[in-house]
Amino acid sequence: MKQPFNIDPSATAAFNQLEAFDASEVPDALRGSFKAVVIGGGTGAPVSIRTLLSLGVETSAVVAMADDGGSTGLLREKADVTPPGDIRKCLTAFAGDPSDPLVRAFKYRLRIADDHALGNLMLAALEDACGSFPEAIAICERLVGAQGHVHPSTLEHVTLSALTRDGRTLVGQAAACHSKTALERVALSAPDDAQIRAFEPAVRAIEEADLIVLGPGSLFTSIIPNLLVPGITDAIRRSRGASVFICSLADVQGETWGLTALEHVRSLMEHGMDGLLDYVLLHTPRPLEPPKTGSGTFAAATGVAYQADDDLAADAVEGDVRPVRATFQDVQDIQSLGPLVVARDLADPAHPSWHAPAALRDAMIQVIRLMATRKDL
Repeated sequence: MKQPFNIDPSATAAFNQLEAFDASEVPDALRGSFKAVVIGGGTGAPVSIRTLLSLGVETSAVVAMADDGGSTGLLREKADVTPPGDIRKCLTAFAGDPSDPLVRAFKYRLRIADDHALGNLMLAALEDACGSFPEAIAICERLVGAQGHVHPSTLEHVTLSALTRDGRTLVGQAAACHSKTALERVALSAPDDAQIRAFEPAVRAIEEADLIVLGPGSLFTSIIPNLLVPGITDAIRRSRGASVFICSLADVQGETWGLTALEHVRSLMEHGMDGLLDYVLLHTPRPLEPPKTGSGTFAAATGVAYQADDDLAADAVEGDVRPVRATFQDVQDIQSLGPLVVARDLADPAHPSWHAPAALRDAMIQVIRLMATRKDL
């Protein structure tokens, strides 16, 4: 007989690496009041949340509301609730004690109940009981002892539509993320053409942030849907903070199948971030060397050296996982668009398509030090 309960793998054992950290490595900029906001959803945003919390950063999250797959999709279809899944994943990432039995139960998937996550059911029931999704989130924040706040980017029940690079139109977040070809553009709509509005606390969290973190996560279905909500990119523009995009390590679904790191950045800019992106974090599997004619300025600024493009050709494509390639020319082209690139090995050895939290934390520290050098702080 199968176990009736299953822990949702929204966080990895690699988070334990974050507990052993030398506080002397924390940049001076973080010793005062420093605020960060993570914009995303899915399984990627929790990685950034736990990473920032390990640095003692006052952190909040702005979460996409277009999810319509799995447990969330069933609840949307049968109960017309606000999508709870990505909110639930971020709530557990914020939990003061991840080992607390209530927090663990919050992540349980119930095979005896259509594989719903218990946290999804709680959020849906509380939304009905309170008549307010934000109040439902606030109650769950108290239940898990959250160390920060989770904000939906909008309270409208939005639907994501996508145009693929071979000209097909897909309707729904679940259909879009499992596209057989990479996506070109995505858009949001609301029932009866209702006006989509940004959730005001989400806007304020962005405006007050010193660091705005986009991702990691699915580009078109977790990160960009937030940017499509009117008012979100305006808040980024008004914010005093610097923005950093954490590029995915690999595509395991299909929505960015075959896209390079440069194409990820261009897509982000085409969906509202043009002129608003300050830093890009890229994964490189090994140290790379710049052309011999280079001055070394690039490596000095970013902390990484780049090798010739041909050396990346051997990167394996295994099963349904295709690594996101970042070549020397990609980096040059990205930086010509404005952002400064920081590149290093960010992969979790046990899960090569996931970011290693400890490596991501080191990269975040480097970005914050660069912010101070460039007077972004």
